[in-house]
Amino acid sequence: MKRFFDSELELFRSKLILMGESSVRQVRDAMKALVEGDVALAQRVVAADDEVDRLEIEIDEEAVRYMTLRSPVATELRLVIVGMKASHDLERVGDEATNIAKRVVRLAAEPPLKPYVDLPRMAGIALEMLRDALDCFLDGDEEKALAVCRRDAEVDAINRQLYRELSSFMVEKPVTISRALELMFISKSIERIADHATNIAEEMVYLSRGKDIRHSDEVKRHGTSGESGASEPRR
Repeated sequence: MKRFFDSELELFRSKLILMGESSVRQVRDAMKALVEGDVALAQRVVAADDEVDRLEIEIDEEAVRYMTLRSPVATELRLVIVGMKASHDLERVGDEATNIAKRVVRLAAEPPLKPYVDLPRMAGIALEMLRDALDCFLDGDEEKALAVCRRDAEVDAINRQLYRELSSFMVEKPVTISRALELMFISKSIERIADHATNIAEEMVYLSRGKDIRHSDEVKRHGTSGESGASEPRR
């Protein structure tokens, strides 16, 4: 028999998915603004961050109220805790999209340093990871969640490649330094978005099996241990 407050958990889940959709839209629009040099769109991305922040607060408030009033059983408690953690990661995704948009505004004042190919490709992978991680929250697909964790290495590799390329630009043509630095920071923001997607996917595995796989061999063996220049720890 379903507990009478299952509808509250569904509302909680729905708000998290809505927050995920808003975060995905922010990143997508920020990258579109970069490629098209659309300052107005970039400014709308910055303004949209308030919606993501508001949803994070609402999710936290709902979670605390639910745990206080409903004495949830273990599976329900995991759902609420994972939802809170995922909302914090999504809020950080929104922050990174805002950071990208602000840099787009500054870059728009100068001609593009190079065609934007690698950054959109990198962002496309990060967004696929984020969408798949959120899908796992709905369908409980543990294998898909683990696949998200494994894709993080793709984004790390492109980030390192871009750093090498942009560093060469700065050495060979000092006049490009400011633009190259902005692109480096955008690349790092995308890399962090992929990290947050990975965090969410790991939490989905915890939700499914009740086991914390962070820093475990199950994740590490699919990471970048064979490559030099490991990425920063996930936040």
